[in-house]
Amino acid sequence: MAVFTAFRTAAGLTGGRVLLWSALGRLPNAMGPIGVLLLVTHNSGSVWRGSAATGLLAIGQAVGGPLVGRLADRHGQRRIGLATAVVNTLAILTLVGASETGRPLPEQLVAAALIGLSVPAVGPLSRSRWIRLADGDAELTSATLSLDGTVDEISFTAGPAMIGLLATLVDPAAGLLVGAALVAVCATLFALHPTAAPGNPAQQRAAGRLLTTPYVLLLAGMALLGTCFGSVQVGVTATTGALGQPGAAGLIYGLMGGTSALAGLATVALPTRWDLPLRLRVGTALLLAVSLPLLAVGSVGGLALAIGGLGLAVAPQMITMFGLVERTVPAARLGEAMAALVSSITLAQAGGTLLAGLLAERHGTTAPFWITCAAALAACALAAGTATGRRYRRVPTGVPAAEPVTVA
Repeated sequence: MAVFTAFRTAAGLTGGRVLLWSALGRLPNAMGPIGVLLLVTHNSGSVWRGSAATGLLAIGQAVGGPLVGRLADRHGQRRIGLATAVVNTLAILTLVGASETGRPLPEQLVAAALIGLSVPAVGPLSRSRWIRLADGDAELTSATLSLDGTVDEISFTAGPAMIGLLATLVDPAAGLLVGAALVAVCATLFALHPTAAPGNPAQQRAAGRLLTTPYVLLLAGMALLGTCFGSVQVGVTATTGALGQPGAAGLIYGLMGGTSALAGLATVALPTRWDLPLRLRVGTALLLAVSLPLLAVGSVGGLALAIGGLGLAVAPQMITMFGLVERTVPAARLGEAMAALVSSITLAQAGGTLLAGLLAERHGTTAPFWITCAAALAACALAAGTATGRRYRRVPTGVPAAEPVTVA
């Protein structure tokens, strides 16, 4: 199947409008952290207050994502998607109002946490929707996940850029207000589309355990990738600052999203004999290989090349792990499983950022990239030792996954 034919077929499952609503509906998730940081810091004059609000937002996202996914699997994407869109919109408006009027910090922190808890999880629910509509067709599943992965990369590159532009040209509150509008309109339209999964309470309750050994390994792999993201972000910021060009940090970090999106599009052209476990092993080896040049960066141009190269390994690895989820969890819990993977990235990215920041202060600008390389090495070793076709075999519909380790 040709690349463009595969994408046309994938887009035909839902239509172009759903792709647009999905892309715009997940933008606020990417806009939220930097938007909250800029807003609260600007209005309070305290970076610590802004960081506290952003931290609670991230924790809320990590906790709320799997919960929203689980409720959507049980009660349907339409009902849960609409409810979270309404709550999330109101929470964003509440935080903006509280910050702009100088309300006490606890009120702002509660609003920030509620924003995270109520994120509509358009990305994870979109992936579970694609997989359900692909109905087991391996090539079509690969095409849909590649398409969705590209949309994800574009949104997480464009979101912070939009916030920065609006904060500079208009006001720090403007970006979050735009985000609230996108949630209210686009996340709602995505939730109400006829392709939304209806949910099945009885099947979801009987689906069995979620935290199986194969799935836990995927969570660990995603966490290591998130650690790479967090440490790279700090490393880019520290390096450009040391080189006297701090303003280049955002553009250089955005390069990773751009090359990652292109690599995600290219994954659909991989031969079918390259099964998903093999792709994961190769992808993590590539991640390690493209991480090592970061340790030798000595100029802004060199840093840009290294970060662009790193992006080539990101989307293919994420797309592969999302594809493997379909083989390791019951279909009735797919939305929850997808959302939990995103939460794994979110928490690990926060941890990687914190650790990299501490090391950068004590050991210089190269120290964050040592964390990147260490996480990439661990991901490579994990995939090499565990990513096998036998472990990641398909789970028949309605059959609990094997190798349970605990109850979700």
